[in-house]
Amino acid sequence: MPHDRLLVIVEDDTGFARTLKRSFERRGYEVLLATGRDELVVLLKDHSPGYAVVDLKLAGVSGLACVELLHAHDPAMLIVVLTGYASIATAVEAIKLGACHYLAKPSNTDDIEDAFSKAAGDAGVALTERPTSIKTLEWERIHETLADTGFNISETARRLGMHRRTLARKLEKRQVK
Repeated sequence: MPHDRLLVIVEDDTGFARTLKRSFERRGYEVLLATGRDELVVLLKDHSPGYAVVDLKLAGVSGLACVELLHAHDPAMLIVVLTGYASIATAVEAIKLGACHYLAKPSNTDDIEDAFSKAAGDAGVALTERPTSIKTLEWERIHETLADTGFNISETARRLGMHRRTLARKLEKRQVK
């Protein structure tokens, strides 16, 4: 199947995936859906999409494995990673593994399609003068450590040098998805 307008969406939130699918279909794309890596492997046996949208957090596992799989399948594929919990560490890893862009949710079809068209990057992009807040840096460190420990809260708390209940309260305020 030609991949000029074939898009695969890897998203475990079925409502969001259906909404994205309908929106892209209205723009002339043929859309395939997968909820995780296993479904994606099956899809890639019969299809060769030119575009992919991958959620970073898929039912307890990282979408980065899907990015790596997609890039290995076709290095020319344009892959956009979506996440509700953006961090510098995961953005860098997504790009290293083959994503062309990394977008924080909420992102719509326009944002994603713009990201596909800006795959080459722009060295002239304006630098922001706003420094990163302490809360954002703390959350990025917590999220990075959570991912490193396989989302084990007790081990994450130990590595961060904080009480497990303190970490649990912080996670309740800003849930990892």
